[in-house]
Amino acid sequence: MAEVKYQPQTQTSAQVAIDQGLRAYMLRVYNYMAAGLAITGVTAVGTYLAAVDTSSGTTQLTAFGQALFTGPLMWVLLLGTLGLVFFLSFRINSMSVSAAQTTFWIYAALVGVTFASLGLVYTQGSIARVFLITAGTFGAMSLYGYTTKRDLTGMGSFLFMGLIGIIIASLVNIFFQSSAAAFAISVIGVIVFTGLTAYDTQKIKEMYYADDEVAVMGRKAIMGALSLYLDFINLFLQLLRLFGNRN
Repeated sequence: MAEVKYQPQTQTSAQVAIDQGLRAYMLRVYNYMAAGLAITGVTAVGTYLAAVDTSSGTTQLTAFGQALFTGPLMWVLLLGTLGLVFFLSFRINSMSVSAAQTTFWIYAALVGVTFASLGLVYTQGSIARVFLITAGTFGAMSLYGYTTKRDLTGMGSFLFMGLIGIIIASLVNIFFQSSAAAFAISVIGVIVFTGLTAYDTQKIKEMYYADDEVAVMGRKAIMGALSLYLDFINLFLQLLRLFGNRN
């Protein structure tokens, strides 16, 4: 009788410990992601202020802005950020938590430098408005991915194929410069990255294992933050192309 009586209590205590550990793990993921977005935003604003001169009443590029936005440096930065995210994805298991975290911060800062050019294309008000829309959409879909009992694995495979299609279509449209195609790509992009937010959140949740070592748990949290960070900024870019007011 004693075994029957205390077994449910033991199971309940273990489940409570797992739930608390999972919440702490997910909070760590979101904190990393939020810090990455903050670094990107601060770097973008700082770079923009250094790259433009509005003292004459009109927006003009400074020498730094001309070097950054009209020369090959921007392509170097774009390729550098792409290379850095692949480096982090493939090498994180052999990196220390501090090294992986530093790499993530550097990547977020480089994205911020490239995002400074958005201030030349879109009005500041529309950038802020679209950011809030993105934050609301991301929050709702991430909450859905965390709480739903539905297995989103099948949806993830479909969305990944959609992502590949978006990349190919975007590269092709660089040469054709079709506004209709660009609009369609952005609409599909919003759908894909909205779905990926829910899928990645569920995947990050399922990656949690209570008995992981501290270093393993730390690396998982950083990779989870990187996945959600990429979902957020790509969703933001697609929505900005659809709803941003151009200068």
